[in-house]
Amino acid sequence: MKTIVLAFSVSLFAYAAFSQVKKPLPPAVKKPLSESLQAVVVTTKDWNAVQGKARLFERSSADADWKPVGESFPVVVGRSGLALGADTPETWRMAKAAVPPPVKHEGDGKSPAGFFPLTFAFGSGSAPAAVKLPYTPLAEFTECVDDVNSNHYNKIVNRMQVGNFDWKSSEKMLAVGPVYERGVFVAYNSYPAKAGDGSCIFLHIWKDNATGTSGCTAMERSDLEGLLTRLDPAKNPYLVQLPDDAYNEQKRSWKLPKI
Repeated sequence: MKTIVLAFSVSLFAYAAFSQVKKPLPPAVKKPLSESLQAVVVTTKDWNAVQGKARLFERSSADADWKPVGESFPVVVGRSGLALGADTPETWRMAKAAVPPPVKHEGDGKSPAGFFPLTFAFGSGSAPAAVKLPYTPLAEFTECVDDVNSNHYNKIVNRMQVGNFDWKSSEKMLAVGPVYERGVFVAYNSYPAKAGDGSCIFLHIWKDNATGTSGCTAMERSDLEGLLTRLDPAKNPYLVQLPDDAYNEQKRSWKLPKI
């Protein structure tokens, strides 16, 4: 009888363990900036600046002119400024420059420069009624994985639901506190994620108007909540983020809004 009970227990454990193994999701498909009808434009004085300004722009079609929506507002970026996103178009990254700008990598304290989709919102509690983006409520076990050796690198997951949690380093997002009470995931290094190119980049609430982030773009709560009421997945919203000189250099070729 003990043998039967033991065998049953082992089988039950094996089934439970097996049931936790999740198949990898298919790779996300990146919609191009050329098809975007909504862009949050962030500019800074130079590559090392922490403070900048942002403004939302929209257009009625891919061929129409961009129009500003609302007023510009202040933001802060990485505590070490900006660095070229590792997935920035190669034609620009190889452009001649007296001093080539840095390229984004994990843990450098820089926010990525370039253009990146804004794919979903997150926050503490349920989604505000006006939010159109897909919304992830933060729970005790919600984590953003920054371990470069993990299969879940640069993804927000629930430790208790993801199955095989293979990471040693992550952000426990609910525990971060007020700055993550509202946020938007910036899909930098996501198509697919490449180990070491940087992870867990968000728009979120700032600590104050002078303190840089670990690589995100942060703003006053009211400004972020205003964006959340407008960002629409049907309009393929993007973050466009560059120093002033680089923005002016790329404005024509990337068909960016006039600021």
